[in-house]
Amino acid sequence: MKQVYAPGCALMIYKPELSEKVMEFLNSNWGDIPLHLTCCKHEPNLEETTRVINTCPGCDRRYRELYEGISTISLWEILAESETFPFPDYEGMTVSIHDACDTRTEERVHISIRKLLEKMNIRVIEPIHTRTNSICCGDSFHGTLPVAQVKEQMQKRGDEMPCENVVVYCVSCVKAIYIGGKNPFYLVDLLFGEKTQIGTFEPDEWHGELQEFIDQH
Repeated sequence: MKQVYAPGCALMIYKPELSEKVMEFLNSNWGDIPLHLTCCKHEPNLEETTRVINTCPGCDRRYRELYEGISTISLWEILAESETFPFPDYEGMTVSIHDACDTRTEERVHISIRKLLEKMNIRVIEPIHTRTNSICCGDSFHGTLPVAQVKEQMQKRGDEMPCENVVVYCVSCVKAIYIGGKNPFYLVDLLFGEKTQIGTFEPDEWHGELQEFIDQH
């Protein structure tokens, strides 16, 4: 079975060097796994039976649902079973988790992420709406509601988090949780011991950057 690694548009905008670190680890442990930069919203032109390793919840869903013969697995599932990844120790830091919309039905993802946090010595206090009962961070309302109302949804989700520190595994959720008044920790940053940067966070500007990248890839 052929495998490729698709970091996703948002990660490539956010910190392309993180995708390189993921690639280095994958290739050092699982052989030659090429980088796949075609956006999941476009025809992937991959061989049937190809498995796409992803870090983006949207990629996970689209490759899983839209493209016949293509399967998907999250990086989280792979690393949760790894005995060689150098997990950093966060010394019992306490966080909440926001589970992304596109993997809301995927318990395999929820379980793997919590295993990763345990391996990094991070303590989790779950919000009321979590795992398969999670609700949107607010970002999915962009384009259907006025921006002010989108931010209200982000604030609503932020208010539900019992901890100030919130782990997310979607770059757009980083922006939303920040607007919602909490301190987001992006999972790929945590894995590689890096600080999460907010960068562009105003919804119109962020989605403009995303669309430009999507159009080019």
